[in-house]
Amino acid sequence: MSAQIRLIILLSTFIIRIKILIQFNTVTMKRSVSNPHLVLAGVFLSLLTTNINSQKIAVLKVELLKAAYGLNIPVTINLDEVTYISDTLLVLYEVKNNNRTIVPFQIESGDPRKLTWQVAAENVPAEVHIYELAQGKARQPDVIKATSGNGALVIHTGDKNLLQYCFKTVYPPKGVDTAYKRSGFIHPLWAPHGQILTRIQPPDHYHHYGIWNPWTHVMYEGDTIDFWNINSRQGTVRFAKFVSVENGTVFSEFSALHEHVVFKKMRPEKVAMNELQRVRIYTPGKDQDFFIVDFNIQLNCADANPVKLLEYRYAGFGWRTTEKWDNKNSMVLTSEGKTRKDADGSKARWCMVQGDIDNDYAGVVMMSFPTNYNFPEPLRIWPENQYNRGDMFANFCPTKDMDWLLSPGKNYFLKYRLLVYNGRVDKGKAESAWYYYAYPPRVIIHLEK
Repeated sequence: MSAQIRLIILLSTFIIRIKILIQFNTVTMKRSVSNPHLVLAGVFLSLLTTNINSQKIAVLKVELLKAAYGLNIPVTINLDEVTYISDTLLVLYEVKNNNRTIVPFQIESGDPRKLTWQVAAENVPAEVHIYELAQGKARQPDVIKATSGNGALVIHTGDKNLLQYCFKTVYPPKGVDTAYKRSGFIHPLWAPHGQILTRIQPPDHYHHYGIWNPWTHVMYEGDTIDFWNINSRQGTVRFAKFVSVENGTVFSEFSALHEHVVFKKMRPEKVAMNELQRVRIYTPGKDQDFFIVDFNIQLNCADANPVKLLEYRYAGFGWRTTEKWDNKNSMVLTSEGKTRKDADGSKARWCMVQGDIDNDYAGVVMMSFPTNYNFPEPLRIWPENQYNRGDMFANFCPTKDMDWLLSPGKNYFLKYRLLVYNGRVDKGKAESAWYYYAYPPRVIIHLEK
């Protein structure tokens, strides 16, 4: 907007305000004969308030240098570098063809505050999105929520469920060894159209729990402990407490503390390792058949003893898929072009599993972050003939071919993203989703003077 147009708007607003005050404040006008500055001060204050409520703070330019295939791309800025204005007095607009559309955003409190929104990408080779951050009031309802009940936290948008986190201990079916009980896992994970993409306690592996993150061979205090095959009664992983739960316009997020518990013969159980798991679920766009889930996992030793995660063929971030998938109606593809025939043992930045389900098609792209241990991470993918029908299990296993020593007093991190969708995703779209996860788009900030 040019300076001349701004001046015209300013003068017009000033004149309108004077007319309104003259029409509706005649009593004040009459009294102002002895004090004319009263009216002028009122007019100026009213005008100033109007301008503040619509004042532009900054222009934000987001560049997508690679094709984003119509996905939503989460972006975050340090809000305190832009403004200290209160969270409740901010509005974000996207500017297209001289039109301004309100964009949902979410602010995380802290030092610094962070402002996050999703860029609704188009299906073009490259694109630029322009936003305006302004001072004003726009209602920001909680669109995506975490609702607790019956021992589980359900993340949903309206009546559409996206993900459930089970914090209460879940026991195996009647007649099955109770050593298979477990808490602190994801199930169900729903596709956008409502199909369930996870499975727990299958008869072939009662210790499989949807999406979960245990370790199989762990050296602790001179003993090798198995936290994965919990029926061995060597150890387990269990929910300890929620650290935080947040609802919002852009995402819902919870942080849960998991304890890796060692069972000692003739001695009390002992916590060997703490796992702080932060899970963020982004709001699906309107009429969009996908959404994003981010896992940020922090590991540390629970006492002064080191923990060594020993090399083993499976361990870490695993997904037991729906029983409705087999080797005839589903497929696997990795970032390196591997399929189910040869993906096991290979390394990958991402791995996609998708297939037919309930007269529909759905899938998940599992993505590993570049700072993860042993990146690109080795995969454990069940073979095509698993249990004769090709049941499906996928696992990022950073210790598949090497040990990982966790030293006391230090924190260790693993980060994963899931793209959950209906329809089909090809290699190009999966690669784009991983790229914008590993390398979020640059936000160029121009502050208004």
